[in-house]
This record gives sequence, C-alpha cells and structure tokens, in this order.
Amino acid sequence: MKAGRFMQAQMTKGLLGIAAMALPVLAFAQAAAKDIEPDEPVRWQLNMTQGVTKTAQLAYDAHMFALWVCVVIGVLVFGAMAVAMFRFRKSKGAVAAQFSHNTTAEIIWTIVPIVILVVMAWPATAKLIAQYDTRDSAMTVKVTGYQWMWKYEYLGEGVDITSRLDRASDAMRQTHQVPTVAEIPHYLRDVDHPLVLPVDTKIRFVVTADDVIHAWWVPALGWKQDAIPGIVNEAWTDISKPGIYRGQCAELCGKDHGFMPIVVKAVSKAEFAQWLAAEKAKNAPAPAALPVATPVEAAPAPAEPQVATPAQAAPATQEPVPAGG
Repeated sequence: MKAGRFMQAQMTKGLLGIAAMALPVLAFAQAAAKDIEPDEPVRWQLNMTQGVTKTAQLAYDAHMFALWVCVVIGVLVFGAMAVAMFRFRKSKGAVAAQFSHNTTAEIIWTIVPIVILVVMAWPATAKLIAQYDTRDSAMTVKVTGYQWMWKYEYLGEGVDITSRLDRASDAMRQTHQVPTVAEIPHYLRDVDHPLVLPVDTKIRFVVTADDVIHAWWVPALGWKQDAIPGIVNEAWTDISKPGIYRGQCAELCGKDHGFMPIVVKAVSKAEFAQWLAAEKAKNAPAPAALPVATPVEAAPAPAEPQVATPAQAAPATQEPVPAGG
C-alpha cells in the first residue's frame, strides 16, 4: 500500500515537472500568436511581453536565455532523480551507497554551477550596460514626478506638458462604482495628455521628482527608472512601431499612488514634427500689439494777405473850393 502511494506521488511529481518544462514552449507559442499591442496582457499569459524597444528586447533575450538554462538544469536534475528512483529502487535489490566524501563529486558540483553563473552573468552584464548608454540621442525628455501627476519637458524645444489621470476615470473612482470595459475601456490607465514620441528615434530620458520618490515605468519600453528628488537618473528608448503604450508609477508615493498612470503615444516622425510645431505655436507668447497712432489735427492754413483793389481803395482827399470862385 505504501509502495503504491509512493509511486503515485512520484508520478505526480514527474507530471508536474514535465508541465513546468513545457511552459517555455507554450509561452513562446503564445507570444507568437498574439495579435494585439505588445504591452497589453492576455488571459492566462505565461511569459513576459517582448516590448517595442531595443532595451525591451535586451531584457527579453536575457530572460529567455536564463529560462532555457533553467529548463536544461531541470531536465537533467529531474531526469537523474527519475532514473535513480525507478532503476535503483529497493524492490529490485538496490543497496544505497555509503560514502562521506567524494573529491570528484565535490569538484563537479562546485565548478559546474560557477561556470553556469558566469555564462549567464556575462551577456546579462553587457545588456545592462547597453541599457544605460544614452550617447548619440536625438532628443531629450525630462520626466518629473509630482503627487500625483507627471510633467514632461522636451528639452531645447520650449514645450512641456502635464499628464494627469483622465477625468472620466477620476470621476468614476470617486463614485465607488465598478466600471465596465464598455463604459471606460482603460479605467485608471488613461491620461488627459499623453507623452508623444517619434518612432525610430533614440530618445534620452532624464528622470527626477519634485516631492517624494516615484518610479516611471512603461513595460513595453523595457525599463523602469526611479524618480528621486534632488537626483537625476538617465535612461533611453527607441520605439520601433507606432502605438499606445501604458504604464504606471511603480513606487509607493502616497494615497493617490494608484491614480497616476503613464501613457506614451508613439507616432511617425512626420506626425511628431507636426504635433511639436502645433505645441510650440500654442505655447508661444502672443505678439505685442503695436501702438495705434492718433490722428493729428491739421493746423489751419495761414491766411493769404488781402490786396486792396482800386475800388476798395480809400477816396482821395479833396481840397476845399473857395466860395464864389
């Protein structure tokens, strides 16, 4: 009876091990079959999203490499356990080996893990260094975290925007009702002014905060950066395809921490140039009004000199005529 239960337990463990080793294959197939935005999760998702930037691809590659290394280790370990349990079981007359020290075995199980760690750490370190290489950036965006909103400044362009939770989500959350997807498709994940960025452009980010510690995180971009008051952190991205990519503050920053989402709108370079020109025109100061000259009253023309005509001349003085003459 005990032997039957033991065998049943071991078979259950074996099935669980096989299922665990099959997860990477299922995850790969699921990722290949996804037909939605890369940052949007799906039901029963088994693997991390691949993202839309080089940094996200680096993180995904490092993750998949480590996953397959773990799968190989799991296959070897569980395989050795299965062989030992079924081939060298007591019912077949096997006797447990007795030893206290085995120099060869100790060297093997010390050296092999070290080699595995070095093989995993070398490419991971190279990818980590590449994620912070902001050289040759085409533009710089300053991200500042506030309680509880984000401010984006396009350095050198004279354009800045403030991004808050959209009004529909804010009004709904204060009613304590449960919204439906039909009512608000992106409840608590939409903003009034998204961060607009061009695709196929290396963009440098400088991230800081004004009051408390925040964290700017958009999973599709492949990185998360702390926003700390008094400290400026750097990151970079280059989005490969247009779309809407959503994120969230990832650092507990106060009572409204859950209500400061991040939305990045990636557009073509031509569309971004048009948007930037429109923002510059909107933020440009109004031209100063020119003073209106008041009309000056014309001075009266000087009077022309009056010339007396003979008829208007004074009569000549007549001498008195003597009487009788």
